[in-house]
Amino acid sequence: MRYMMLIHVDPATAPEPDAALMEQMGKVIEEMTKAGVLLDTNGLRPITEATKITQTGGKQTVIDGPFTESKEVVGGYCILQTKSKEEAVEWSARFLAVHGPEWDIEVEIRQIAEPA
Repeated sequence: MRYMMLIHVDPATAPEPDAALMEQMGKVIEEMTKAGVLLDTNGLRPITEATKITQTGGKQTVIDGPFTESKEVVGGYCILQTKSKEEAVEWSARFLAVHGPEWDIEVEIRQIAEPA
């Protein structure tokens, strides 16, 4: 089963990742890769650089950032291949645990719908 881990942060309070955090995350990512669990991962550029497309009544509107500060944004993602949701939760918790107490961070784990 494939799962997407969406990493939510508050851009107003999230610190910049330092070298120590990047090293710890690198170790967890390497461990996930060696276990055959990690299919893809990356951080996302700031919300200020985003483009939004909305559709209402069949009409699309394209709006380029910067956008006003948002309380919560998706700051990154991981795509995992695991045997169960419980395993996806376990790996996600390990990924989250490398962030120190200065981080207010949350992950959302959702199973990817497979073609029928």
